[in-house]
Amino acid sequence: CFVGCVGEDYFGEIARNNFIKEKINIDYLKVSKTQHTGMAFILVDDKTAENMIVVAPGSNMEIDIPLVENARDIIVSADIVLLQLEIPVEIVEHVIKLVYKSNNTISILNPAPGKKLEKKVLEKVSLITPNRSELELITNRSVNTVEEAEKAAKEIISAGVKNVIVTLGKEGALVVNSKETTHVPTFEEVKIVDTTGAGDAFNGGLAIALSEGKNLVEATYFANAAASLNVTKIGTAPAMPYREEVEEFLKNLSQ
Repeated sequence: CFVGCVGEDYFGEIARNNFIKEKINIDYLKVSKTQHTGMAFILVDDKTAENMIVVAPGSNMEIDIPLVENARDIIVSADIVLLQLEIPVEIVEHVIKLVYKSNNTISILNPAPGKKLEKKVLEKVSLITPNRSELELITNRSVNTVEEAEKAAKEIISAGVKNVIVTLGKEGALVVNSKETTHVPTFEEVKIVDTTGAGDAFNGGLAIALSEGKNLVEATYFANAAASLNVTKIGTAPAMPYREEVEEFLKNLSQ
C-alpha cells in the first residue's frame, strides 16, 4: 500500500497508473488540486555516474495527519513501514509513533534528503538506512571511511535506534546494532551507469527481504543486489529491478 499525495497533473497520472500497473494499493493516495506532483531534477556525471538531485516537493508537503489517520489500520497492521524525508517531518514523526506503539511492525527510515533528526524521533525507529552524506548530517561527523561510518552509526545507536544500515556505494553496506557490526560487500560484477535511485532500490529490497523473515545481514545482501542492478540502467523508476531479476542475479553469482 502506498500512502502519499500527487498533483492533479500529468506526472500524478503517470504515478497513479504505475502504481495500478504494479498492483499497489492506492486507496490512501491523495490528489492535490493546488500543488503539482513532487518532482526531482537529476544531473548525472558521465564519468563517475554520480548524481546531483534538486527536489521540488509540491504535493508531497500536503501529506497530513488526517490522511495518515485514515490509513492507520493498514499502517499498524503492516509487517514493514518504509518512510523517507521528502514529506513533512512532523508526519514522519507521527507515523513512527504509530508504528512504535503497534509493537509488531518494523519501521524503516530512509533519511533522504538528509536532515538533522531529533532524539525523540530516532529512539522510536526500528531501522535507519543513511548513506554517507546523510549520516554526516545526522551525527555532525565526517564519514570518509568504513571505520568512521561505524563510529557514526554507533552514535545513532546510542540515541536509541535499534539498528543502522549505512549504505556505502561501491563499498557495500555496514550493518550496525548494539551487539555487532557486519560489513556486507557489494557486487563488483556490475557496470555502473547511473547511481540515481540506488538508495530507493536498496530500501525496497531490504523491506521485502525483512518482511519475508530474512535477518538483517541476509536482507542487506539482497538489498545490495537490488541496488547493484539498479545502477546498471539510466533513470529511477524505470531502472528498478523486479524481484525475479534480483533472484536470477544472485543465482548466477552462486553458480
